[in-house]
Amino acid sequence: MSTAAPNLLEGLRNTVGFEPAGNAIGNLTPGRGRLGDLAFGIAIVENRIASGSLGQAEAAALEEMLLVATKSKAPIVLYLDSAGARVSEALLALGAFRRLFAAGLAAAGAGVPMAAVLGRNCYGGSSLLAHLASHRLFAPHSQLSMSGPAILAQAAGVSALDEVFRAMAEATLGAASRGKQSPANAAWVPGFDVGAWLREALAPVPKPWTALHHRHVALKARLPAPEPHRPAEPVRRRDFEKLYPGGYDVHDASGLYTGHVTREGRSVPVLGLVGRSTVGAERAWRFAQAAWHHARNPPPHLELFLDCESHAPRLEDEKVVLSEYIVDMGAALAALATRGTIVELTVIGRAGGSVYVALSSPATRVRTIYGAADIQVLPGSAVASILGESDERRAAFEDYRRAGLADEELKLGLVP
Repeated sequence: MSTAAPNLLEGLRNTVGFEPAGNAIGNLTPGRGRLGDLAFGIAIVENRIASGSLGQAEAAALEEMLLVATKSKAPIVLYLDSAGARVSEALLALGAFRRLFAAGLAAAGAGVPMAAVLGRNCYGGSSLLAHLASHRLFAPHSQLSMSGPAILAQAAGVSALDEVFRAMAEATLGAASRGKQSPANAAWVPGFDVGAWLREALAPVPKPWTALHHRHVALKARLPAPEPHRPAEPVRRRDFEKLYPGGYDVHDASGLYTGHVTREGRSVPVLGLVGRSTVGAERAWRFAQAAWHHARNPPPHLELFLDCESHAPRLEDEKVVLSEYIVDMGAALAALATRGTIVELTVIGRAGGSVYVALSSPATRVRTIYGAADIQVLPGSAVASILGESDERRAAFEDYRRAGLADEELKLGLVP
């Protein structure tokens, strides 16, 4: 059982008169609650097994709860004490989380009131779910981040037991720091009125896409002063020449692809995250900015490209709450899809984790390039940090299709 912030969880249960809906599903206990005449669904994710991670069963049940809420517009409360997607279930867990996140984006875009209450840990995919909610309530010892402390330490080249690094991580990921980042974050203390907080957090959202765009604008203020970027350079790729014999005009601005391609005689806008560097908050914001710009006058079609294996496991990015920037990318693309744009993603290299989820969840179709695409839950080093071992073998397209990660494989004749 979870030992993190039991008084907060107990207070939540008592305040809303929590009633379980059937048996627990792994780490998830679905149920219902009520405050006066306000009824809502509750999903309690506890750290019972595998650090409270969300496997296929938990993700499917949460997805169903969100789909029902989207139809009924009934509020949802999430209690999250979870390290994110269950890495041991590999691609199947990533596919299940992609569907779950898509359902969460649909719920947020439909104006479903959502509130997140956090236990001890809220890492990875769990932190994405927390930022689909409009409000978050942190326990005194909550930690929220895209990467857990062990992965952050590994990326920094220090031991996770290093006292200086642990103090820095706590100062960055902890409730006190997160409370300063946004007025939507609150900190629980004994005597805190959970009921009053929930009533405010679950208030109707009249213009949800406008609210999500306002959050995008506010996120820019958190970023440090940007370093000068190299001028955008024209992209020349053999795979693009095969994909778009009618031509393409695409530029690379420090890992962000923008421009147009000619597809079936039509000019189609493109966006992409491509390059060896992982995606940090600044590049995620620039991607979202370009997507929100398209949402002003939605095109019939948008092509996405991805060759980036992961988000950035850096404390500098966690200081501004990287999870919220990753969610912003998915929200901008979902806004386009809701407004009629057909969004297609082509994986032209490595892809995985939260970046893949953010770009693929709003996509109507995902294509992979034969011999080039490599979709992973997380980079091998991160998997090894969690499980103690990693499998570096590249999966086959049939594995991606079976897991719900890709729909079509393109053979361009570039690989013997």
